[in-house]
Parts: sequence; C-alpha cells; structure tokens
Amino acid sequence: MTALELKIPPVALMLVFALMMWLLSTYDASLSFFLPWRRAIALFVCCAGLAISLGGVVVFRRANTTVNPITPEATTSMVTSGLYGFSRNPMYLGFLIVLIGWAIFLSHLMAFALLPLFVLYMNRFQIIPEERVLSAKFAHHFTAYKETVRRWI
Repeated sequence: MTALELKIPPVALMLVFALMMWLLSTYDASLSFFLPWRRAIALFVCCAGLAISLGGVVVFRRANTTVNPITPEATTSMVTSGLYGFSRNPMYLGFLIVLIGWAIFLSHLMAFALLPLFVLYMNRFQIIPEERVLSAKFAHHFTAYKETVRRWI
C-alpha cells in the first residue's frame, strides 16, 4: 500500500482534475478549438455522467453497503446488479464522463489530455486497492464478477 492509495475521495479528485483542466485551457489559446453546440453537448454529457454516478450510489444504498470510497473494508455485500452488470465502477465512470463533458465545454486539447491521467490515477490509487479488499472479502464471487464485468466499460 502506498501513501496515495484510498486517500483522496474520488469526487474531490474529479474536482481537482476539473480545475487543472480549466487552468491548462487558459494557458495556450492556440490549442483551443471551435466546437458547434459545445455548451449543449457538454451539458448533455455532464448530465449523463452525473446520472450514471448517482445510479451507482442508488444501487449501493439499496444493497445497504457503504458508498464511502475511502473505506472499502466497510463493504457489507457485493453489488453486481443494475449498472454494476455493465461496469464494475459506474460511479467512477460517471465522474470520467462528467470530465469529458467539461473538456468539451472548455474545447481545449490540454483539457482532453488530462482525461487519461484521471483514469490512470483512479486505477492505481483507488480501484486496485478497492479490488484487493473485495478479493479478500468475497474471494471467488468477486473473481467470477471480474471475469464477466469490465472495470470501466
């Protein structure tokens, strides 16, 4: 376990990345591009991302398990239904989609360049540590789930 594992709440990380995307988009105007209907497209994409994230929270609440990403050991049950039948991490997928919408709104190449870094950070410091806990708690059930459902999409 490293110092950054499970330390930064994913919502906070999404906001930090959104701020970095905005700051970078103000740096070099030559990397900006015109996108017709960018506001409408960005709003639609952000709303879709929020809906996916909130849908993940609702399924967790119905299963009476924790939604706190910092304490995966508090998980009381495996959730594999609903959105979790398509993605093992729909809440994080929703955050990524919100950031994609924000990048569309900013219409700047550097904003889009940060998206893979968000995925890499989430995989390394949030998802992999969560999966270690789930593997320990739910053994074969989690292994079978990993074999049938992808991490993101």
